[in-house]
Amino acid sequence: MSTEVSEQHRTRPDDRAAVRAPEAGITTATVPRPRRAWEAPDRPLWVSVEGINGVGKTTAVRTVAASLGSRCLRLEELTDQAADTLPGQVITALAAGGDICLRTGHPVVETLALLALKFRELERLSPELLDGVEVIVEDRGVDSVAVCQGAILHDEHRATPARAVADQILATARRWRSMPDATLLLAGDREECLARFAARIGRTLPASVLAVIEQTDQLYRELAAAEPDRFTVIDVTGHGPEETGKAVEDAVRALVAQREVSRVS
Repeated sequence: MSTEVSEQHRTRPDDRAAVRAPEAGITTATVPRPRRAWEAPDRPLWVSVEGINGVGKTTAVRTVAASLGSRCLRLEELTDQAADTLPGQVITALAAGGDICLRTGHPVVETLALLALKFRELERLSPELLDGVEVIVEDRGVDSVAVCQGAILHDEHRATPARAVADQILATARRWRSMPDATLLLAGDREECLARFAARIGRTLPASVLAVIEQTDQLYRELAAAEPDRFTVIDVTGHGPEETGKAVEDAVRALVAQREVSRVS
């Protein structure tokens, strides 16, 4: 993840929680908990938009949100959160050392912190916030945490494959929330994306950052190949912001239409 992201989160998939009495070693009968807004049968369609830095995710997500208006709830990238919010404060702490990839030297802690922010993001979705919303468009979801932290952890522990780490992070996330209904992976020319990203932040990207982004790019593609029912890969090579935004908007509208058809049938 770069030093730019947003906030909003989700819940555990089970509807009942076990009540335990650890001092007696007894587990009582499960008790119901209130159903969360995200678990409602008529919940909005959740679409996450993924891709490496500089590929055009944020501009595209904002284009879609502006076009759909009140029908769409936009979740900003975690690193785009205001500094006076909890996510913003966490990101500021992770970025304090100046590392673009938010590395502080404690990658497991960083991973858990980022996952917690994504969980919190979903938990904060209320019925009032979702009223009239047909689609949630998320700028970087838990897949970003998995591939970025998977690349970072692999870089520090070379014996463990990056894909295995990413899969473990996603497995952990799935224990507490479900994956997006659909994920749009923007794929572009890596050198072009990196040049655009470097120009935007006004910094030369060091070799250590380039290595992480290259690994992240590969992991995204592997995840998309492993979950073709969830992922849609959109090739935006050579596209400008308007073309990329239009491609993502068309894909989101198609997903919304498909969902309506499936509901009727």
